Amino acid sequence: MKTMTSKKRLALVLCSVLLLSLGWLGLSGISLLVALIPLLIISEHYTDSARDWWRMAGWATLTFILWHAATVWWVWNATPLGPLAAATIGTWWNLVAFMLYHYVAKRSPRALAYTLLVATWIATENIYNSAEVITFPWLLLGHGFSNDIWAIQWYEYTGVFGGTLWVLASNIAIFEILRTKTKSAKVRAALITLLPILASIAIYFTYTPSEHKTTISVIQPNVPCYEEERIAADKQNATADIQRFMAEVPDDASFVIMPESALSYLPRYGSINEEQLEDYIPLLKNLRGEAHATTKLITGASTVRFYGENPATESARNNDIYGYYDLFNSALLVDGEGQINDIYHKGKLVIGVEAIPMRNIFNFFEVDLGGISGQLGWGTEHKVFENNGVKIGPSICYEGIYGEYFSGFVRHDAEVMALISNDGWWGNTLGHKRLFDFTRLRAIECRRSIARSANTGISGFISPRGETIGPCLEWNEEGVLTASVELRNNKTIYVRYGDMVARIACYITVLALMYFVAYRVRHRNHLVE
Repeated sequence: MKTMTSKKRLALVLCSVLLLSLGWLGLSGISLLVALIPLLIISEHYTDSARDWWRMAGWATLTFILWHAATVWWVWNATPLGPLAAATIGTWWNLVAFMLYHYVAKRSPRALAYTLLVATWIATENIYNSAEVITFPWLLLGHGFSNDIWAIQWYEYTGVFGGTLWVLASNIAIFEILRTKTKSAKVRAALITLLPILASIAIYFTYTPSEHKTTISVIQPNVPCYEEERIAADKQNATADIQRFMAEVPDDASFVIMPESALSYLPRYGSINEEQLEDYIPLLKNLRGEAHATTKLITGASTVRFYGENPATESARNNDIYGYYDLFNSALLVDGEGQINDIYHKGKLVIGVEAIPMRNIFNFFEVDLGGISGQLGWGTEHKVFENNGVKIGPSICYEGIYGEYFSGFVRHDAEVMALISNDGWWGNTLGHKRLFDFTRLRAIECRRSIARSANTGISGFISPRGETIGPCLEWNEEGVLTASVELRNNKTIYVRYGDMVARIACYITVLALMYFVAYRVRHRNHLVE
């Protein structure tokens, strides 16, 4: 085997970083199908020595750190700690999978090493995706195809982890062509790489739109998150602005949707006390105006629940006057009379903003992103709002990057989805753009139309095929959009079974590790040939 120079290894690392990053930089994610091959080549040129293991670990660490830096740097706008924590934890999980592959590939059959690479990578993605607090699954490999909806229509069966499986299998298959140069390797690579694309195209063109539709409006008020003087000025006009937007909503709309932080910008407006909802009827009635009596409003709000002297939940805060209480990031359903018909509490909280790991230590690092901050209460159930027989799921912001959680609304019979968000704290960066694109993946997984209302960022409508419906309101724009969207009541395989690909990968990881241990024990036994 020829010796590989450090310069060549560095060139391969940079090539891998570029290929890994394109999908999160607004370009096509198809490059992911070959993005790990440069690292596999570096691994192939090292021996099974401990020294070479650490050298490989160094190159892999550099690759994954640079990948995170290129794609999640925008979190810096909210907190410098954010991208550092995301890069550190994300790189750790990537290294677990890749370095396990490197170790096993030098000591066992190649097929076992490949199996462990695929299964362990997906399993570690699943751990990062499923964790309650320390979770930021932005760089799940399957998320990289958010600009390639034509190629991943089969996400309705597998979800985003099916995309990760495709990426890893394609990289291995194409790498085998370079390693063995056999005809069978070329055939396998062609099948693994191209069949999912052909299947997706077939699903795309055979999709039958639903004839059952409803009209929904979304409002984007475009209120700043950080500029205190502008916020103070905007609060003076917030009620009038919302009334002006409401005047543009057609009378036949089933729902009008306002963003996650909408009510926090009203003057002298705090958290809504869940025990005194009737106190807010005059304000909400005035906000809605006299028109649209049959249209229901979905809006974000901060709500509070008091427990007295009983710390009813682990997230409860304590106040000398009020006792224990929980603050929630919530979605409200408001009828034509200004009454709050239902409340949904956000179930996936943003780490460092709404969920504080080891609060006694990390409260120092709390970040205020234009609203309430610190440890919030956890939502424990999916709610489905309803108006005139139309059922809609009211998801909130961060929940749009968690496929299985998002699909929970559809499992509870939502026919269409709303997503309310506040993307302004990221600034005009890649953050709000990819969050909108990830929502397109959720539409495909669940085969549901999605109406997205952001404070600023991107507001608009997405079809069950992941396509945008009509124009969107982009960064620093305000206004109202209205669309007639499909209603569907079927449940996809993904909705029914969730992240089954990830769960199967966890079992395969355990079995493959057990097999490797048994293989090594047998291999070292001199009594066995």
